[in-house]
Amino acid sequence: MDKLLLMMNLIIKKGIMLCSFALMLQSCGSNKFLTDKHFAYLEAQSSRTLKAIPDYGDTVIPRNVNKGSGKWHYVGYQDWTSGFWPGELWYLYEATGNQKWKTEADKFSRLLTPLSQMPAIDHDLGFMVYNSFGNGYRLTGNPDYKEILLRSADTLATLFNPKVGTILSWPRPVPNMEWPQHNTIMDNMINLELLFWASKNGGSQKLYDMAVSHAEVTMKNQFRPDYTSYHVVIYDKETGKKIKAVTHQGYADNSMWARGQSWAIYGYTMCYRETKNPEFLDFAQKVTDVYLNKLPADLIPFWDFNDPDIPNAPRDASAAAVTASALLELSTFVPDKSKAKEYRQKAEKMLAELSSDGYLSKNTNSAFLLHSTGHKPNNSEVDASIIYADYYYIEALLRLKKLKEGQTILSVLK
Repeated sequence: MDKLLLMMNLIIKKGIMLCSFALMLQSCGSNKFLTDKHFAYLEAQSSRTLKAIPDYGDTVIPRNVNKGSGKWHYVGYQDWTSGFWPGELWYLYEATGNQKWKTEADKFSRLLTPLSQMPAIDHDLGFMVYNSFGNGYRLTGNPDYKEILLRSADTLATLFNPKVGTILSWPRPVPNMEWPQHNTIMDNMINLELLFWASKNGGSQKLYDMAVSHAEVTMKNQFRPDYTSYHVVIYDKETGKKIKAVTHQGYADNSMWARGQSWAIYGYTMCYRETKNPEFLDFAQKVTDVYLNKLPADLIPFWDFNDPDIPNAPRDASAAAVTASALLELSTFVPDKSKAKEYRQKAEKMLAELSSDGYLSKNTNSAFLLHSTGHKPNNSEVDASIIYADYYYIEALLRLKKLKEGQTILSVLK
């Protein structure tokens, strides 16, 4: 009997340990989202990052922590990732109501103001300006932010080529892009949100039309018959004819680069929200289903689904975070209740895995997450902590919190 009691006590203790901070999204037996503990972790990590940021110079925006480093690499406002850090700070303000985060979010957002006062450097104005000033305007209604957003949308629109029907992604020579022909990358789907927003907030109807055209032309030309995506399509800038499709940051031109597919999932979900075009909703599900069907058991993708080194290939937590956030929104649109439930459950499982000891940065560095892959063919940011992984991670957590509280994805937490 004594031995039996001892064994039972050990089992109970082990069960309690398994319900530790590492499984923040799920408490023992109740599937309760532990928001307070979770956002306390995010606040603590971001506070550590704030303390480490240099208080001088032009490169003070965190971008990545390379494996084995422990220290952030900083960039200036013209880097394509510059909007994610201020966006993360705005999300922290929304999650906590702490004025500290509002003050810091405003400070780092305003570093990006020159982007609205200069010619377009590339398509990433959406990532840069909408994630920073866009979140700021949503939470504060600051008219200064609105003016910057509208000017930036007009700047982004200058890259639209009506002969092709899409926005030029890289207005400069990039290897294998046939410059000066017209290139369009899958990431650009996310930047359409800035155009949609502007068209509803004082901007021209043409901005809406450009965004719709871009999504439609991309849907027609940038996917294989099985709905996996190419990273880039090159078009003849004069005729609009498709020249070729390549996968610049993936394993091969015929492979499915994980983050590229996640951009497609997120982008077409957002396009349906903004247009209510059923074709976009149907397409969002098609690009989602092929991604989900190819995932490993833990739902965190390898950086490219076709890398022959799998299962020893690097993972990409950033793709998982982007997809989890998109799935939460997509689950609110899908009319098939069983499919909507599947998308919601998959998103929660992705977030649970990202919130495990295997992916949380904790004391390794002050980012939120480990194990993202930026540009493996260039051996850049491989198995690193990357700011956009953190951004979409906190976005997904906020979206889940809102849904659990009966709010909409785009509502402001009270």
